[in-house]
Amino acid sequence: MDPFATLGLERTYRLDLRAAEKTHRELSRTLHPDRYVGSGASERREALEKAVLVNEAWRIVRDPIRRAEALFTLAGIQVGDTHEPKPATSLLMDMMEQRETLGEARGKRDGKAVEKLVLEMSARKTAIEGELAAAFDVARGDQGKLTLLVAKLGELRYYRRFLEEASAILDDLGTPS
Repeated sequence: MDPFATLGLERTYRLDLRAAEKTHRELSRTLHPDRYVGSGASERREALEKAVLVNEAWRIVRDPIRRAEALFTLAGIQVGDTHEPKPATSLLMDMMEQRETLGEARGKRDGKAVEKLVLEMSARKTAIEGELAAAFDVARGDQGKLTLLVAKLGELRYYRRFLEEASAILDDLGTPS
């Protein structure tokens, strides 16, 4: 499935998510089962299938990682744990240190320290998303250039996992994330 085509969007990482959400809502409204109550079974089934595709397309394009995965897949580049290059040692060491610091903050029940780590990691995540957007713009269709971007996707995954872990810690501490 091409989530961009399903929603009538340009195949790009840099999306206007508000406009994409509006398109999603309009398509969802058009395909809503209540509009097909008086229709035949096959027409109702077809509308439901299209609605499912529209919803899945929206879930993909609104998520920065899944959006990048879709763009890579549409360009013929496999992504995922078994297809992506091993992360740089420096990234792995840094993430180990950050996780250790996060663990220490959790042990001390220091919500402020966790929040500080969240801000730092969120800034990194935002920076990588910006790099991906710019690089996708430049690499349009050039599979060689696109292949080089796959490592950035892996880095983005590390940041997301860290932020999810930190968010769970903040929830445990009763601190809003």
